[in-house]
Amino acid sequence: MKNTIEKYTAKWSISGILMLIIITGLTSCEDVIDLKSDTGPTQLVVDGWITNQPGPQTINLTWSAAYFNNDAAKPVLGAEVTVTDDKGVVYNFKDVANNGKYVWGTAKDTLGHVGRIYTLRVKNQSDEYTAVNAIKRVPAVDSIIYQKETLPFKPEKGPKQGYIASFYARDFVGAGDTYWIKPVINGKARADKPTSIIIAYDAAFNAGAPSDGLIFILPLRQALTSDSLYSAGASVGAELHSITNEAFEFLKQIREQAANGGLFAVPIQNIKSNVVNTNPSGPKALGFFGASAVTRMETVIDPAKARPEE
Repeated sequence: MKNTIEKYTAKWSISGILMLIIITGLTSCEDVIDLKSDTGPTQLVVDGWITNQPGPQTINLTWSAAYFNNDAAKPVLGAEVTVTDDKGVVYNFKDVANNGKYVWGTAKDTLGHVGRIYTLRVKNQSDEYTAVNAIKRVPAVDSIIYQKETLPFKPEKGPKQGYIASFYARDFVGAGDTYWIKPVINGKARADKPTSIIIAYDAAFNAGAPSDGLIFILPLRQALTSDSLYSAGASVGAELHSITNEAFEFLKQIREQAANGGLFAVPIQNIKSNVVNTNPSGPKALGFFGASAVTRMETVIDPAKARPEE
């Protein structure tokens, strides 16, 4: 009996020691590791998108910051900013408020026109940058429809019962038309979440789909309803922006980078800009200069006119 007790006591002792080693190892994993990352050079960041809609047009210029810097971006002040179309007309943008937002035009002015090509020029101290974009054709938004919906669960945000809104539009015949679709809620177009960017190639998600000249596919049409169901009386609509293939790829990469995370995340990297320094050996720029034609339609959700729940 004694030998038996000693044998099991020895086993317990060894197991206890192993457990102590494991616990100690796990505890040591809680040590904070201060990662030091290199800070790259400060770069010009361009955020400008001109349209064919009447009203002021804005080119926003800021300086890049370190990845872990959560401060507001510093504006680029004192730059010379112009946009020139392919007919030689020059539009001078001014930073009247001295906040890095360079503005042209009034509420009655229109800069963009379908079929025109536009060149941005930014001169800041000894550096000069250029970018080129074109305004492509855009189809009309034919209609906005909505139907009643009851979710099988209580959502984290919004009501369990409400309305799903969709838009209808038909892609032009001729492969290669690309679009940026923006939900319009209570009169304001929303494009505030990079992960929620809605883009289309012809009438589908990407090139290669047999969607040329067709009505936009259902997932794109219903993308107006993303965060939560709409309530009766809500104002909802859609803006359809024509974009170049280059802009399509830029927005696609923004969405992918914003959703990058989890177990299979890849290192963050700067997205290729269409803004280039006229001096090949000079500092590079970030951001994008875009141009769009825009069509828009809105409606107010009336329960009496809603499609029945399926």
